[in-house]
Amino acid sequence: MTRLWNDPTDFADEMIDGFVAANERYVRRVSGGVVRSTVVADGEVAVVIGGGSGHYPAFGGLVGPGLAHGAAMGNLFASPSAQQVHAVAAAAHAGGGVLLSYGNYAGDVLNFDAAQERLRAEGIACETVVVTDDIASAGPDERHLRRGIAGDLTVFRTASAAAASGYDLTEVARVARRANERTRSFGVAFTGCTLPGAAAPLFSVPAGRMAVGLGIHGEPGIDETGIPTADGLAELLVERLLAERPADAGDRVIPLLNGLGSLTHEELFVVYRRIAGLLADAGLEVVDPHVGQYCTSFDMAGTSLTLFWLDDELAGLWNAPVDTPAYRRGAAPTTIRLVDVPTEDPAADERPAGIVPGDAESVAAAHTVVRALDGLARTVDAHADELGRIDAVAGDGDHGIGMQRGARAARAAGATAADAGAGAGTVLRRAADAWSDRAGGTSGALWGILLSALSAALGDAGRPTPATVAAGVAAGTRGVMEHGKAEVGDKTLVDVLVPFSAELSRAVDAGADLTGAWRSAAAAATAAAAATADLVPRKGRARTHGQNSVGTVDAGAHSLALIVTAVGDVLAGDQERN
Repeated sequence: MTRLWNDPTDFADEMIDGFVAANERYVRRVSGGVVRSTVVADGEVAVVIGGGSGHYPAFGGLVGPGLAHGAAMGNLFASPSAQQVHAVAAAAHAGGGVLLSYGNYAGDVLNFDAAQERLRAEGIACETVVVTDDIASAGPDERHLRRGIAGDLTVFRTASAAAASGYDLTEVARVARRANERTRSFGVAFTGCTLPGAAAPLFSVPAGRMAVGLGIHGEPGIDETGIPTADGLAELLVERLLAERPADAGDRVIPLLNGLGSLTHEELFVVYRRIAGLLADAGLEVVDPHVGQYCTSFDMAGTSLTLFWLDDELAGLWNAPVDTPAYRRGAAPTTIRLVDVPTEDPAADERPAGIVPGDAESVAAAHTVVRALDGLARTVDAHADELGRIDAVAGDGDHGIGMQRGARAARAAGATAADAGAGAGTVLRRAADAWSDRAGGTSGALWGILLSALSAALGDAGRPTPATVAAGVAAGTRGVMEHGKAEVGDKTLVDVLVPFSAELSRAVDAGADLTGAWRSAAAAATAAAAATADLVPRKGRARTHGQNSVGTVDAGAHSLALIVTAVGDVLAGDQERN
C-alpha cells in the first residue's frame, strides 16, 4: 500500500517538487512538469515525453543528457493537460522542433494532440509518435489500438539519441516509429496497487492467482491463472512475445524485464535467468539486457517483459550514452548546467489578468455560476471515493481524485474572476481552463471543452436566457463528442450528456424556466447514468476489459449526473431566494 501523503489531491505536485529538489543536476521545474537543467545544443530536436504520475522512473526520471529533453507529468495515473504538455514543450524547445512521445491512452492522445496543434500554430514544428507495445491490449491487426507500457523506454531512448546525433525532426520521428514497430511487451500482476489516500487497491487478485495481460494503471488483466514457478512465468512471457516477432526482425534483441513496483530485484533475476536461456534456445543474440524497474505502477506486485528487435541503425543509437536521474548507460559526456536557472511558478498562468468587467446582469449571473461551481465541487468531494471505486472496476481508479482536482481548481478560478468583476462567460471560461489544466486526463479535457462552450454562449453582457443556456450545453455536447470520438452506447459520459442536453432543450422549448428545465434534464441524466451499467465499454482504457464493467455504471457518466443534479439544486435555491 501507499503509506505516505499529505492531501491525496496534492500528491503529484508535491512528488514533482521533491523530485526536482533531489535532482537539480538534471532537471528544473516548469509549469506542467520538468525540462533539462543542462545546456542543449541550439537547433537540436527536443524529445518531450509524458503521462500520468505514479510510474517512476517514467516519466521525469528519464529526462537528462542522452534521453528526453522534458517530461509532462500529469496527476496520478491521469494524462497531463494540454496546457501542461504545451508549457513543457515550449520550455524544452531548442530551435529544432519538438517530438512528442507517450503511451497510447485516450486522455494522453487528446491532450498531447491539442498541445501539438497549439505548438504548430505558434510556429514550432512538432511531430508525435505514440507508443503501442502492449500485445495484450489489442490483436496484431489492431496494433494502433494497443497501449504503451514499459516498452516506451526503447522509443524514448533511440529517438533522443537520434536528436543528440543531429537528426532533424522528420528523421527523429522516423527512428521513433521504427523503434515502436520493433517493440513488444507483455505483463502480469500478483496484487493491485493502492493510490494515496485510497482504502483499498484498485483491483485485487485472489491469493495464489496471477492477473495476465494487465496495463500500468491498475487495469485488471485479460485473464487469470495460478501463479507459476519463476521458470514457468519466464516461459509464458517469452512464448507470448516470440509469437509476435516482427516480420522483418533479425536475431538481435534487447530484453527488458520490468518490475511494476513491489517485486524485488532478486525475484526478477531468478525470472531473467530462465528468460536468457529461452532466448538463447531460440537462436537469438541477446544485447544489453535490462532487469529492474523502468515503468512502475505504484506498489503493484508484477512484472512485464519487453523485447526490442534491433537493426543496425537502432543498435548504433541504442549504444549512445545516457545520464538521467533514474537511468544511466555508458559514459555520458560532461554536461554544462544552465546558469541562473529561472524559478518558474507552475501556478503563474492561473492568475487573473486583463479581466474586462461584465455588465450588471452578467455579473449577477456570474455569482450564480460561482455558487454552482461551489455546489458541484462539494458534490465531487462527497462522492470522490465512490467515483474511484467505480472507475477501478475496469479502469485505473483515478476518476475521483481527478474530478476533485478539476472541480476545486474551477471553483477557485471562477471565484477569483467573479471577485474581479467578471461576467458569467469569463467566470466560466476561467473555470474551464483551470479544470482542464489541473485535472488532466480525458475527463479534464472534456470538462474543459464542455464548460468553454457554455461560457461562450453565456457571454459577459445581459442575463443568460434558458434558451442561451440550452444552446451552450448543446454546443458543449457536440464539442465533447467531436474531440472525444465517443457516441451514445460507448459507455462514457456522452451516454448522459446527450440525453441531458436533449431534455434541457426540449423543456426550454416547451416554455419551462431554467430551473424547471434543468431539473427535468438532471432527472434524465440520472436515469441515463444508471442505464450505463448494462453497457459494454467501447472507448477508453476500459475497452479491453469490457465484461468486467457490466453491472457497474460508468464513472464519468455517474459523476456528470451527480454534478448536474447539484447544479439544479443551486438554481432552485437561487429561485427560492429571489
